Amino acid sequence: MGFGIKLKVWGDYACFTRPEMKVERVSYDVMTPSAARGILEAIYWKPAIRWVIDRIHVINPIKFDNIRRNEVEGKIPSGKVNSALKGNEVSLYQDTNAERQQRASYVLRDVCYCIDAHFEVTDKAGPDDSVEKHYNVALRRMRKGQYFHQPYFGCREFPLNFELIEGPIPESIYAGKNQDFGFMLYDIDFDDEMRAVFFRAEMHDGVIDVGKCLVKGGVS
Repeated sequence: MGFGIKLKVWGDYACFTRPEMKVERVSYDVMTPSAARGILEAIYWKPAIRWVIDRIHVINPIKFDNIRRNEVEGKIPSGKVNSALKGNEVSLYQDTNAERQQRASYVLRDVCYCIDAHFEVTDKAGPDDSVEKHYNVALRRMRKGQYFHQPYFGCREFPLNFELIEGPIPESIYAGKNQDFGFMLYDIDFDDEMRAVFFRAEMHDGVIDVGKCLVKGGVS
């Protein structure tokens, strides 16, 4: 835990989609741990480390907005992509005009969070993969605003800004308040046929302590 980081992230819109909504996109009230992990991995990730989310600080008020967006109905089949990689002549073109459809989305607006996290060394680490090395590289990238690909809030259409917090975390608008958000997506277990794992998300004084929530409510 001595090699933890605190990252402030903010943006105009966010959508942490509830998986039970089949047609329209409806966001959770707050950022999910898997979305927070995805942000950190977009900034710095190696097979030798695995990011673990400890706490999510909700800084701004929770506000929702209804928007409509154009989306493509389907995607290019993986079979065609694999065939193209083998050198076969296949069409990977999608007619966006023919496949375009409008979908309503219930998204978050004017969001700001602080991600409190640490990383663990995986079994893929080599002799040169020291904890100090990866920690220093991660800090340097966060200070400079560097990333492997643009981090975003749930959907690629909602890019975000970030900065490393090296002092006190900004006070939450919900300081002194508690709220139970019910069951929320924790992560996807790729080792168990991509099973969705849920946990009971509770916010105290504007902070969702993911570790305590997992111990208290368990996962399912």
